Amino acid sequence: MKATGARPLTELYDLVMLDLDGVVYISGAAVPGAPDHLAAARAAETKLAFITNNAARTPDAVADHLRELGITAEAGDVVTSAQAAARVLVERLGTGTPVAALGAEGLFEALRAEGLVAVPVDDDSAQALVDGYGPDVLWKDVMRAAVRIREGLWWVATNTDMSIPTAYGTAPGNGVIVDMLRRFSGVEPEVAGKPDRPLLDETIRRVGGERPLMVGDRLDTDILGGHNAGVDTLLVMTGVTGLEELVAAVPGERPTYISSDLAGLLEPHPVVHLDGESVTSGGWRARIAPDGTVAVDGAGDSSDWWRVVAAVAWDRLDRTGTPVDVSGLRAPGR
Repeated sequence: MKATGARPLTELYDLVMLDLDGVVYISGAAVPGAPDHLAAARAAETKLAFITNNAARTPDAVADHLRELGITAEAGDVVTSAQAAARVLVERLGTGTPVAALGAEGLFEALRAEGLVAVPVDDDSAQALVDGYGPDVLWKDVMRAAVRIREGLWWVATNTDMSIPTAYGTAPGNGVIVDMLRRFSGVEPEVAGKPDRPLLDETIRRVGGERPLMVGDRLDTDILGGHNAGVDTLLVMTGVTGLEELVAAVPGERPTYISSDLAGLLEPHPVVHLDGESVTSGGWRARIAPDGTVAVDGAGDSSDWWRVVAAVAWDRLDRTGTPVDVSGLRAPGR
């Protein structure tokens, strides 16, 4: 993990790319403090971009939702995997090209905006096929898409997320269809969404910024996506990543910074000191106990607690290849 001295992240990075679910909101409701933290980041003249692997919603719809939560956002601040996929397609095929589209309005709008022509999956004029999550996608269209991909039609997938949050619980995401198409056809798609880099590249192109930072709650999409795009990352502990996932993270999924929530954008990140099998930061000390578990003592900011636990666990993992046992630990505030 990096240290920032006395400078907050908003002074070091001129573009903050924010994942949405688990970072800005959870199940549609704002993460506590997120609107205020983001307003403060904007006041520090940091550009904010809201990025999502969800290819079904349009940028206007996402921006409307954010404003309902008290967060300043315009459609131009939102970048979706559908837009990233459209960019991948148009750069190879050019404008005016027919593309077989399997998805929802967010995908169709993104294709139109790039000058591509969305056609049904059985249209023989199509020069490529692109798929994205859509609750009304028909099975007959999925079957036709599978056959066309197997026959050689170039295939771009907006994302490979295996699940998607819904009002009735976690449901299958676009990755389930991608997996089926891949296994049936024997073809690997070109993927636009996280953790592949086109979505982050498209965000930087659209919103601007020379020193971008990726902020997320998932190691395998947000943080790995930042690594793949060559940008620094901030992991916030308000979403799906818990202790067991954090301590088992492989190097490519380890964040540059860790914070309890989006307040971490506005604060300096301290040095984490490693001394043998003991790590200190702020008022916390973490160490590997004789039985191989992680023991933590001290007091202080909860973000420092996460940092010392991660640092001592990763050091042990790199030396032994075995994740530490954190079953007895309870994070502050959880």
